[in-house]
Amino acid sequence: MEREELIQLVLKKLDDSAESIREQWANPTGTSTRHFIVDDLLPAAVAREIYESFPKDGNGFFSRESFREKKRTSAHLGQHAPLLGDVTYAIQDARTVQKVSELVGMTDLEPDPSLYAGGLSMMFHGDFLNPHIDNSHDGKRDRFRRLNLLYYVSPDWQLENGGNFELWDEERLVPKTIVSQYNRLVVMETNKLSWHSVSPVTAQAPRCCVSNYFFSVNSPDNTDYFHVTSFTGRPEELGKRVLGVMDNALRNVVSRALKIGRGKDQANKESV
Repeated sequence: MEREELIQLVLKKLDDSAESIREQWANPTGTSTRHFIVDDLLPAAVAREIYESFPKDGNGFFSRESFREKKRTSAHLGQHAPLLGDVTYAIQDARTVQKVSELVGMTDLEPDPSLYAGGLSMMFHGDFLNPHIDNSHDGKRDRFRRLNLLYYVSPDWQLENGGNFELWDEERLVPKTIVSQYNRLVVMETNKLSWHSVSPVTAQAPRCCVSNYFFSVNSPDNTDYFHVTSFTGRPEELGKRVLGVMDNALRNVVSRALKIGRGKDQANKESV
């Protein structure tokens, strides 16, 4: 399938789902973070082909492991099947950006063709991503991060598989769980309070995601602010919560002093 075909399929699905998208965005439940879900984004056969294009052993993906996260990511799309690049950039196409902008009522949204924050994500048994807020800006710090667009393609993914997307309340005590369901697109706003995570994977199968991020010169709350990707522990992980406060503060200081984007390795993408 050509990229233009993918773009047209995505646009049609967004159009067909417009009423539901606007309703979900205006009335978030279980979290204050605005978001929407679109199921069956692409024809099932296309979604399956995208999944099959992922290297099932994670070969060529960058592995990251710390108290914050355990996952594998890749922004080097040229090293993988062309379809993975095509679907990534179909979601970044100017027409897709414009359509999403209209649906959520945001202006001046821009894609991330450099994949500063986006790309491909794979998670295997035991992998996780602890509650965090994303880095506030792009690599040059001249645009604010505004939307995360996460497209999941692992077939038959169920709640009991773990590896599910979570949106938290402001105290990070109660998550809203969104199953990383096959052929599902999740779009969420990102700001100072948009805490989110991925629960530990329990399945013996790879959990695959295509991630994109939209930026804007406009701040989410009309203030000028900056922070690196900032982590905390899950409610039962009190030690990680304490460590997160110190770790976030240190990386913020380093990032400001050195004028680097995230306060961590560029290869460590934040795909969820």
